[in-house]
Amino acid sequence: MSAREPDNQPLDYRSSGVDIDAGEELVRRIRPVVRQTHRQGVLGGIGGFGALFELPLGEFRNPVLVSGTDGVGTKLKLASALDRHDTVGIDLVAMCVNDILVTGAEPLYFLDYFATGRLDVDLAETVVRGIAEGCRLAGCALAGGETAEMPGMYHGNDYDLAGFAVGIVEKDRMLNPADVQLGQVLLGLASSGPHSNGFSLIRRILEQSGASPDAPLGATTLGEALLAPTRIYASSILGLLGSVPVAAAAHVTGGGISENLPRMLPDGTGAVIDLSAWDLPEVFRWLQEEGGIASGEMLRTFNCGIGMVLAVDAGQADRARSVLEDHGETVISIGRTECGENGAGIRFENPW
Repeated sequence: MSAREPDNQPLDYRSSGVDIDAGEELVRRIRPVVRQTHRQGVLGGIGGFGALFELPLGEFRNPVLVSGTDGVGTKLKLASALDRHDTVGIDLVAMCVNDILVTGAEPLYFLDYFATGRLDVDLAETVVRGIAEGCRLAGCALAGGETAEMPGMYHGNDYDLAGFAVGIVEKDRMLNPADVQLGQVLLGLASSGPHSNGFSLIRRILEQSGASPDAPLGATTLGEALLAPTRIYASSILGLLGSVPVAAAAHVTGGGISENLPRMLPDGTGAVIDLSAWDLPEVFRWLQEEGGIASGEMLRTFNCGIGMVLAVDAGQADRARSVLEDHGETVISIGRTECGENGAGIRFENPW
């Protein structure tokens, strides 16, 4: 038997699974959307090899740049299952921007990375529009990004997102755990839902329960409650810092209150959290009941309704609450700082 004759068909990038024309069409569509997010300092536009931003050095004596990176995680799997891609871009920006806010930094600009197995231009445009909306809410510019089509690495229209935020803060105005004192009030800012954490467990609970995402849950549906975009706290926290001293802050992400609150406490300082200070939101009650999840596991997996925690002096708590509420936040006094044994620790009172 003779050897198989070689296939003389010419190969190109498209036949290998990468459509350059689709990438160019996406850039054409999103260019005006990205331009709408630009703020003072942005130089040039998308399409270059690097994003350019001129720092407002004249407004600072000793500026510090603060950067953060994150993704949306397996919440993307639920978004794909429900074919809802319009808000995951907000999640992406929020997870990065909220992290740098805990230093007191003002977000300046944002970069995104969109990777997929096959570039669906309509889907990608929807995602990027969400990223632009997140940047608008955060007050930062969508200064650039990257789209990668990687057949074989991802399957079909599966995609992943990563983001990178850069902010600026005056060095002597940075929020610092060293400034936390005993007896300070801990103010919790309400979350919009699970945000972008715990979705590997959430998806397991959905599968185990057999519940439909269209099932009613209060005034909305289960799917809508789970996909609610992560709240962006930029406007309210920056507004607060301009009028009320804040000692430190914690973004409640993966690990929940149990793991994130200690990150804002100095050695020898702990905190007591009164769980009766707020009602566990309905979506979290559903997750706890359907998954049979213990309270301790809830608190170290989900934000449980508290997306950000701020430490302020007791005498400033009412003023801080008023400013935050004026910026649209739901504010809850969830506890106080106290002397911690064996380093910083969290003590929960009145568990659910």
